[in-house]
Amino acid sequence: MPELPEVETSRRGIAPFVEGQTIEGVVIRQRRLRWPVDERVDRKLAGARIDSVGRRAKYLLLNTHDGSAIIHLGMSGSVFIVERGSPAAVHEHFDLELGSGQSLRFRDPRRFGSLHWADDPARHWLIRNLGPEPLGREFDGEWLWQKSRGRRVAVKQFIMNAAVVVGVGNIYASESLFLARINPKRAAGRISRQRYDALAAAIRQVLEKAIKAGGTTLRDFYGGDGEPGYFRHELAVYDREDEACVSCGQPIAAIVQGQRRTYYCKRCQT
Repeated sequence: MPELPEVETSRRGIAPFVEGQTIEGVVIRQRRLRWPVDERVDRKLAGARIDSVGRRAKYLLLNTHDGSAIIHLGMSGSVFIVERGSPAAVHEHFDLELGSGQSLRFRDPRRFGSLHWADDPARHWLIRNLGPEPLGREFDGEWLWQKSRGRRVAVKQFIMNAAVVVGVGNIYASESLFLARINPKRAAGRISRQRYDALAAAIRQVLEKAIKAGGTTLRDFYGGDGEPGYFRHELAVYDREDEACVSCGQPIAAIVQGQRRTYYCKRCQT
């Protein structure tokens, strides 16, 4: 699934091609995505100028004068630039035709992605209850410590909760906890303020490094430039069960938490 670094990579990839462009046509080939594409999207986007391309959590925002289109990439979605009128493959569900003679195309084999319109994206139901951005000023160890008080949930599930902080998916949660030397099974409410400072810093470091590398390709993610992400080659624990820990040589362990695989080092993470 595209996580925050993959979505940010996509944002950076498409922005130079779409910012400042007028949408001259909206071609929806498949409206039955995760949520049906409302015809209001067509009306609002047709003729609109894309002022900027933003991101909130895992959502891409095409910002116009009157509001924003929200693109959710879902499990397998991607956006990329094609020449206008290029034949569409079976899983390429919509095009936004630009004045430049190109189109922004959305591909999603599983159809878990979606397209929405919001007059005010901050108040849209997909976004309004989200926690802070992990790379923003509002997110730090104090925030995590305050939100965790009295919480018995395991710290890995805690930092993957989008109401606590957005964009820390399964891969990056495992990697951040390893970097901060925190056992993923430890109860969130039993972690000290000092260790949360280390965890917040680790989350920021891991995500920034992943964005710089272009995201993590595990199945079929491609960025806005059509290139896969390469952070997978730098993973310390994720998907490395029984391989030697890069710090101590202990075999990496794997467990299931919340129906997701967790990877960690029993010696380094306490």
